[in-house]
Amino acid sequence: MRKSGAVRKFARLKEILAPMDKCLVAFSAGTDSSFLLRAARDALGKNVLAVTAASEFFPASETAAARRLAKKMRVRHLVLDFKPPQAFWDNTGQRCYICKKAMMRKLCSIARRERIAFVLDGSNADDLIDDRPGRKALRELGIRSPLEEAGFTKREIRLLSRSMGLPTWDKEPLSCLATRVASGSKITQGKLKMVGRAESCLRKLGVRAVRVRHHGPLARIETDARGFPLIVKDREMISRCLRRLGFVQVTVDLAGCCRGQ
Repeated sequence: MRKSGAVRKFARLKEILAPMDKCLVAFSAGTDSSFLLRAARDALGKNVLAVTAASEFFPASETAAARRLAKKMRVRHLVLDFKPPQAFWDNTGQRCYICKKAMMRKLCSIARRERIAFVLDGSNADDLIDDRPGRKALRELGIRSPLEEAGFTKREIRLLSRSMGLPTWDKEPLSCLATRVASGSKITQGKLKMVGRAESCLRKLGVRAVRVRHHGPLARIETDARGFPLIVKDREMISRCLRRLGFVQVTVDLAGCCRGQ
C-alpha cells in the first residue's frame, strides 16, 4: 500500500476538522479513535475533549489505557460510567442500536454542557462494509465520522498511526463483550464475566485476536491463523481454564474470527 494516498487523506482529515473550532471525541483507546483523537488534537489544540464510556462490556484495563493515552496526548479526558437501558439486556436484533444511541446521547449531553457543537466517532470507510446497527444511531444523532468522510481504511489508519508513534497502531480490535452472547439469549453480568475472563486467559497465552462465544454450557473460541497453533499447543490448559469459569464444553471455530464482532 502506498503511503502517499494515506497522507493525502490525512490532509483531507485536517480540512474536515479545522472548521469545527471545538469537538468531543468518543474515545475507546482503540486504533481508530486514538488516531482520530491525535488528528483532532493536531488540528484544534486544546479545544478537544475525549470521553470514554466505561462499562462491564469492556475490560477495566481499556479504560486505564484510555486515561494514559489521553494524558500522553495532553488532551482533556472524561470517563463516563455508562449503564445501558433495560431493552439492551433483552438482546434482540436491536441491541447494538439501543446501546449506541443511549451512549451517544450521553456524549451529546456532555457536549451541550461544554458548549461543543461537534461529537465525533472513529468509524472508518471499512466499517461501511459491515452490518452495524449502531451506525443508524450515529446518523440520527448527527454524530460525525471524520475518518469515514476522509475515506480512511483500517490499513491506512494503522500505517499513519505507526509513523506517528501511536502505541495503538497494531492493536487488535476489541468489540463489546455483549456480542459474544447469541441474539435472543438474555445478556447477564455473569455471562459477560465468563467470556471476559475466558478471553483474558487466552490473551495471557499469547492469543491476540480472540472471541469466546457464549452458547450456554458451550464456549466457542474464534481466532485467526496466528492464534490456532497457540490454542492447539495449550489446549489442555485452555480447556481447564474455561471449565473452571463454568463452561462444560470448549470448541474452536475453524472459520476463524468474525471481523468487528
